Amino acid sequence: MSGDKRRAWADTTPLLDQKHRSSISPIYNTNRISYAAGGLLEMAYATAPPARSRSVFLGVDVGTGSARAGLFDESGKLLGSASSPIQIWKEGDCIEQSSTDIWHAICAAVDSACSLANVDGEEVKGVGFAATCSLVAVDADGSPVSVSWNGDSRRNIIVWMDHRAVKQAEKINSRNSPVLQYCGGAVSPEMQPPKLLWVKENLQESWSMVFRWMDLSDWLSYRATGDDTRSLCTTVCKWTYLGHAHMQQMNEKGFRDMEACGWDDEFWEEIGLGDLIDGHHAKIGRSVAFPGHPLGSGLTPAAAKARNFELGLVPGTPVGTSLIDAHAGGVGVMESVPESVSEAKENEEEAICHRMVLVCGTSTCHMAVSRNKLFIPGVWGPFWSAMVPEFWLTEGGQSATGALLDYIIENHVASRSLANRAASRHVSLFELLNGTLESMIHERNSPFVAALTEDIHVLPDFHGNRSPIADPKSKGIICGMTLDSSEKQLALLYLATVQGIAYGTRHIVEHCNAHGHKIDTLLACGGLAKNPLFLQQHADIIGISSCLPQSPPSLCLWPSVVFIYLEHTCCPIILPRENESVLLGAAILGAVAAKRYSSLIEAMKAMNAAGQVIHPSKDPKVKKYHDAKYLIFRELFEQQVSQRSIMAQALA
Repeated sequence: MSGDKRRAWADTTPLLDQKHRSSISPIYNTNRISYAAGGLLEMAYATAPPARSRSVFLGVDVGTGSARAGLFDESGKLLGSASSPIQIWKEGDCIEQSSTDIWHAICAAVDSACSLANVDGEEVKGVGFAATCSLVAVDADGSPVSVSWNGDSRRNIIVWMDHRAVKQAEKINSRNSPVLQYCGGAVSPEMQPPKLLWVKENLQESWSMVFRWMDLSDWLSYRATGDDTRSLCTTVCKWTYLGHAHMQQMNEKGFRDMEACGWDDEFWEEIGLGDLIDGHHAKIGRSVAFPGHPLGSGLTPAAAKARNFELGLVPGTPVGTSLIDAHAGGVGVMESVPESVSEAKENEEEAICHRMVLVCGTSTCHMAVSRNKLFIPGVWGPFWSAMVPEFWLTEGGQSATGALLDYIIENHVASRSLANRAASRHVSLFELLNGTLESMIHERNSPFVAALTEDIHVLPDFHGNRSPIADPKSKGIICGMTLDSSEKQLALLYLATVQGIAYGTRHIVEHCNAHGHKIDTLLACGGLAKNPLFLQQHADIIGISSCLPQSPPSLCLWPSVVFIYLEHTCCPIILPRENESVLLGAAILGAVAAKRYSSLIEAMKAMNAAGQVIHPSKDPKVKKYHDAKYLIFRELFEQQVSQRSIMAQALA
């Protein structure tokens, strides 16, 4: 219950079963709340009634807990949005969803967003889809095929955060295939090959029934258009497809849709999935295209019709090749920089390569692009054209951020009383916690809010470490616990967790810069980017990350810790004008598919816009404090590795 009430800032939803689908979730900037498709429908603000002669672009985003729809004009201004919850099943490491349920939720959200924004279906000139990188299984008729132990056919999606395939990932990585160098040296259990191998090894009947294996965002565009073309974003980032195999074809004028030539057949054969090669890779993708490429003949009549849980749009409306949700956030925010920032660089191409986008939701993705491919151990990529065409993408990530904050708060004894107070005051839990911390500064005579956690340290690897250590077995650590169970103690634990997440991002930024990137500007979007404390802690921690002393302080006890020293730069965090960056990125795909803009880059420049800029603290004491805590953060993992070795020897 309390997790739902916090969705104003943390764009996460607790794992739901069917009986919770109608729970009420107050949201900031929401005009009204209504019900559709059997669940709660949340509708955000809309503009005044418009003239009917405009072009509107629809973006659809399927996150971990909800499906959302947003309508934007040609300048990228949000006209209205709505969301509807989606069902999710969790049993241990197995986390599953239903493609049928998701499509129904999308249709409800689209219908309500159009109604709220006073947009007629004929005004929608282009559609784009974004979704989590979850794995969908369907048969030859497009019907769902179960990926669940219990055989429930509704449960045909293995959710991105599912970790059932850890052993399969280890098996694949032991082969040391050349394709692995393009995903940080190792596949994660969150990628598709390990999940596919798990199904083949454990659910033979389902394996034999599946006609198409698809990333969720590709399935959405297929469901809308009937076109089975896959996105370079999904195939390159999650399936080990080598997008750069198409580089030589780029000289062909207007060449945008491509017969798949980037699959490494030896890789699939050596990991035991050689049957996926059959039929020119029919089950995993015969053709690929750049994000935004128009698919088929647009919306099919069946998908466009207004009844029976369809979209209520015009048949033939252009639909662009999809993006993973985080990458759509990158497209929706990458060009959202003030002129003063962009003008400081030598040229526009140089400028975009100095930026990193943080898409902060259930997890956090850290994305940067470059003209040259950069191999960075423990960081996914380099992925050619996976987000911005003809740029190499580097993708770091933290598997649990918003989900971790939800977990920390919900499992504290003070959570219930705090949730009741938040509900009675019609505010989020985060707003109460942030207020509690502000009052504690004065009560404890603390020099600044961050100093309240001098005795509490958090390693946020509660769902493993995605980057830059790439250790799915890493565990979370909390140091400094007492018997105190008050709301104030919960506020301190919450702050220490936010700081731990920010130190993880600092680690990723430093690691990327040490391997060739020149990141000096961060752009943040997603639910957590609406939390001012989360943003300021990140600005203070990452903005000073290049100012470490030339020799580690004496508190560094672990010789295997590697410290990186870089020249100092002040690294601001820029927020976009529109806080629905993932929806905007999806809508941009529709604008490109509709030929409103000639390229994705052109559309990004036209529809992105900068908002608030968060600057790091100038107080040297803040820098010194975070430098010390960051060293402890790095030591916590090293201690865990040492302890793991000790216990392994004891059990040998």
